[in-house]
Amino acid sequence: MAPSRRLRPLLPGAGALLCGLLAACGAAPLEVDPAGVDGLVVPTPSPDPADFVARIDNPYLPLQPGNVWVYEATGEEPGTVTVTVTEETRVVAGVTATVVHDVVTDASGEVVEETYDWFAQDRAGNVWYLGEDTRAYDGRGRPDREGSWEAGVDGAQAGLAMPAVPRFGDGYRQEHAPGEAEGRVEVLSLDEERQVGGVRYDDLLVTENTTPLEPGLVEREYYAPGTGLVYEETVSGGEEQAELVSFIRG
Repeated sequence: MAPSRRLRPLLPGAGALLCGLLAACGAAPLEVDPAGVDGLVVPTPSPDPADFVARIDNPYLPLQPGNVWVYEATGEEPGTVTVTVTEETRVVAGVTATVVHDVVTDASGEVVEETYDWFAQDRAGNVWYLGEDTRAYDGRGRPDREGSWEAGVDGAQAGLAMPAVPRFGDGYRQEHAPGEAEGRVEVLSLDEERQVGGVRYDDLLVTENTTPLEPGLVEREYYAPGTGLVYEETVSGGEEQAELVSFIRG
């Protein structure tokens, strides 16, 4: 999941980052484009449907139908994010994408944000982020769709949710919808160790997530092979954290 108003899967990214609950929905802008990933054009303006497969089994982003992650967020706005890989698909920019459903609830259990994200994996194992339909609800239950985008619509292009083989120093655009979602990611580590929710994880992939749309905040995400996103924290501009408390394989 890149910074936006949701868990980034992409999971980013959910999601993006857990920004439905976390105040940290952005980061310091990069003065130059990300470093890139060898062999990939990111974002890609015209993905070839023939390059994609039906199953998303990238070890850092295993988006297989029935998988469910539950995260608990702490900080200024504590709550819960539940991420479910659905059986549904959606054709985006000609590519058949897996639909992932994110639900954000506050401390009282009320739904404050709901998002449908669209991901697809190419034949090499790279997972692409094709857009999201998001709704944040105010105190009167009125939805706000700010941040929604779709590759191929209004200049938006498919971003990279997760490389097939992440490398230290890789940098890429996870979201590319001018003015709506412009998440950028840099790979900081491939061998981090951390205890999350009573579980000790080794060989964590650590990414730093930023966006020029919301300057001043930086977030980091921690991905475990075979599980996906297990922890997220704001390292600049806030003190929010979110950790995985439950993972159910479909």
